[in-house]
Amino acid sequence: MRVRHRADDLTREAAPDPQLIRRLDAARLYVITPDASPDRVIDIATAAALGGADIIQLRHKTSARGDLLALARQLRNVITGPLFVVNDHVDIALLSGADGVHLGPEDLSVESARKVAGDRLLIGVSASSAAGVQPGAAYVGCGAVFATPVKQRKQVIGPAGVAALTRALGIPVFAIGGIDESNLQQLIDLGVRRACVIRAVAGAADPEGATRRLRAMLTA
Repeated sequence: MRVRHRADDLTREAAPDPQLIRRLDAARLYVITPDASPDRVIDIATAAALGGADIIQLRHKTSARGDLLALARQLRNVITGPLFVVNDHVDIALLSGADGVHLGPEDLSVESARKVAGDRLLIGVSASSAAGVQPGAAYVGCGAVFATPVKQRKQVIGPAGVAALTRALGIPVFAIGGIDESNLQQLIDLGVRRACVIRAVAGAADPEGATRRLRAMLTA
């Protein structure tokens, strides 16, 4: 049975631009920036965009909010092809002109975020099961697929867990957690062709090349 969380669950008044929805539906590779200096974050985002990433998220847990807004505005100027998403902060996403915001379990609810953002933002959520997906979410980041140092306490659900959620939902599901070129094929073999990465791009000697190879695997 498929869970009834779909893009058309959004009310007409709150639904984001259909063009954003179409770009989201077509997206395969989602790159998240690391906690690093602003120059390094911009370099990684630029490389990811050149390498063909479909979505780039600004995620910086240690930056002051004012600095984060300044960085988000800089990235908005750099990221012109991919969708640009800000992690956690609806206000910064709006003020920077981002395309979306990603909300974790401890952030605003999708309903509350939609009241603030109106139809201006795609809203994504993190979930490891269908029960954790809030109505109105445009997409889901699902994991952890593999063990990762970024979220050491996160339960590992494996490729099969992501595949099950992908089958259950009618919105895009992006696998996340410890994914790189060495294990991405395990997801692809189960029919999962959307993935989020951090270290696989940010930690690569050639971030643009790594992005290009990962996306090629997902679209082969």
